[in-house]
Amino acid sequence: MAAVPEFDLNTLEQIARVLGDAATGSQLTSIFKQCGIRDVVGEGVTKWRRVVQSLDARQRQDKCGNNVAAFIQAVMQPVRYADSSTFDSVRTSLNTKLAFVGLQLGEDGRLSQVQPALTISEAERRAKTLRSRLQGRGIHPEVLKYCKAELLQDNYFHAVFEATKGVAQYIRDKAGLSADGAQLVDEAFSVKKPVLAFNTLQTETERSEHTGFSNLLKGFFGAVRNPHAHTPKIMWEGEDDAADYLTLASLLMRKLEQAVVVPKG
Repeated sequence: MAAVPEFDLNTLEQIARVLGDAATGSQLTSIFKQCGIRDVVGEGVTKWRRVVQSLDARQRQDKCGNNVAAFIQAVMQPVRYADSSTFDSVRTSLNTKLAFVGLQLGEDGRLSQVQPALTISEAERRAKTLRSRLQGRGIHPEVLKYCKAELLQDNYFHAVFEATKGVAQYIRDKAGLSADGAQLVDEAFSVKKPVLAFNTLQTETERSEHTGFSNLLKGFFGAVRNPHAHTPKIMWEGEDDAADYLTLASLLMRKLEQAVVVPKG
């Protein structure tokens, strides 16, 4: 991670209160040693005061907040938590505080830099991660396979971008083609000479359905990325749109999974 500016004392206190509740006194002693941070007051005071005083002393010594960030990541190692619900609860609380200083903690317990939040409502909204918004939507595992790393860091934009590339790759693999974007869809799902078909194409209704899903695929590719220059073109408002795009990718992937390869000739 790039250099992290010093945390103001108020923000550091709010972070310390969350971290103090997330670890026992002996665990804090161990993590201080692990991070090379001097425990300036020891176990005789309230845990959050112990954390804030030790971290503030270290960042004033360093003239930056990098070791504070390292300490946060050490406390938030997922392996330290007995279940995901406890981890997610602590992470959500932390992200509400971290949003104001342009940091965000991913599901892998790693910090990344983001645009600082300006209001409490914005910070709270960001803390509701994309993963939580996808719960209950039954996202196709083939879609998640292509964007797992991005989802772990709540990287909404690139999660959608990678999922879109995954849909295209699935078509290429199933159809044995090498094109991309609209050209790939036209070659794979031509009504006259289809390589893949969503149905038997025997009736006008079936041909219309087949063409409709083909157009939906082309619209999906066109909305999210430029398949030739690989330039993202998506216009959205954050996590809600990202969740909707991934849900659409999941629908398309399920339809592609059901599509049949049309024998040549």
